[in-house]
Amino acid sequence: MMGALKSARPFFAALAALAAFANAPARAQNAEEAYYKGKTVRVIVGYGPGGGYDIYARMLAPYLAKALGTSVVVENQPGAGGITALNRIMTAPPDGLQMMLVNGLGAAFSQLTEQQGVRFDLAKLSHLGTVSASPWVWLVGPNADIDTPRKALDAKKHFMWSASGPIDGLSDGAAFTCEALKLDCGIVVGYPGSNEAALAVSKGEMDMIYVSDTSANNYVKAGQNKAVATMGRVKSRFFPDLPTIFEAVKLAPDQAQIFDFHSTAENLGRILVAPPDTPPARLAFLREAVKNALTDPALVAEGEKTQRYVGFIDAEATRKATVSVVRDPSPEQKKKMTDIIASAERK
Repeated sequence: MMGALKSARPFFAALAALAAFANAPARAQNAEEAYYKGKTVRVIVGYGPGGGYDIYARMLAPYLAKALGTSVVVENQPGAGGITALNRIMTAPPDGLQMMLVNGLGAAFSQLTEQQGVRFDLAKLSHLGTVSASPWVWLVGPNADIDTPRKALDAKKHFMWSASGPIDGLSDGAAFTCEALKLDCGIVVGYPGSNEAALAVSKGEMDMIYVSDTSANNYVKAGQNKAVATMGRVKSRFFPDLPTIFEAVKLAPDQAQIFDFHSTAENLGRILVAPPDTPPARLAFLREAVKNALTDPALVAEGEKTQRYVGFIDAEATRKATVSVVRDPSPEQKKKMTDIIASAERK
């Protein structure tokens, strides 16, 4: 009898180990839920209040709070087109208590062209997922005579574009547009966000602005700006009758290549990141919470209603897309980007 019990011990030990392994995810989940209880998570926005990124973050916050089981607040940290806030996230404690909604395009180009002050590496951040990605649109003032790309080309004048940072989506979009179309341009940086930059155009202080179509839709609906063209090959759902730049102008192969290259980076969209080296269990918990929040039917419906559309892309796909943009370009491509961005005068 004792021999039988002795011989059965390895079997029962294996069963116990298997049970412990099977219960490990549940224990980790419970531990993370306990960790977040009573704490506050901050969602950082690298621009001032009222712009597209700020609005998206505030729309997401209550759903993220529900998914995490804790309080979530939005914190605006404007400066250098989001670079200042990203630098802080890069060195922040990896405690899972802060994340940032990032302009993937602007951040990627800032890193690739080694802009002054950049101390972050998008590839090393902890990726949580993509909130949305959308086409970008060229806007002018409500009473502007130059309201098509063709008129801009024929005008032979100096155009001033408004932006927030040296590379923020607004600024580099303007630079690539001016380079591809051979327009005479200046780019004025320093606006807290797209909201203020677009207002400067509507007041006639600036001539043009390059913004995401979600922001463009709000400005155009309010009568604040007019849309000139969608700046990629895909039309905007908000402006189905607006021509793309490829339809509005007969582009030479080198011009088309410039717009296509820029569009690839634009497709990074609005990405959520946390500090590097976030512990695996906490990162997994955060990623699941972000997924649950961004796929919540109520949030999707709210986005549809307000025309701030949500198009969730999971964390791993977001990470791979980001790494491909910041790590894959050749030295020649990086130099071309740097030359284009430097070619437009900035004040």
